[in-house]
Amino acid sequence: MRRSDMGEFEEVVLLTVAVLTPQAYSVAIAEDLEQQTSRTITTGAVHAALQRLEDKGFVTSHMGEATKERGGRRKRLFRVTVAGSRMIHEVRAVRNRLWDRILPQSLPQINMA
Repeated sequence: MRRSDMGEFEEVVLLTVAVLTPQAYSVAIAEDLEQQTSRTITTGAVHAALQRLEDKGFVTSHMGEATKERGGRRKRLFRVTVAGSRMIHEVRAVRNRLWDRILPQSLPQINMA
């Protein structure tokens, strides 16, 4: 994994696409990320990240069907590609290896409740 391949925000957007497939579109992704991170996530930031991920070949998109609740507009739906899946697994492996190397006494104790 090269750091230039994917930034942290792109990583969480890519993971959220995987979670929400087959209904992964920018508004749903932003809402899910807000819920998971307790941070404000703009659809503009999600759109930009999705475009970068698509340019890198980590996601593909297609237009979904028009819906009444969207006034007849169609959603652009995203799906993780094989390259995106490979990247997710590589990032997870690196993070797991790092976590496995942390000695219990290396980090101050915190209350996660």
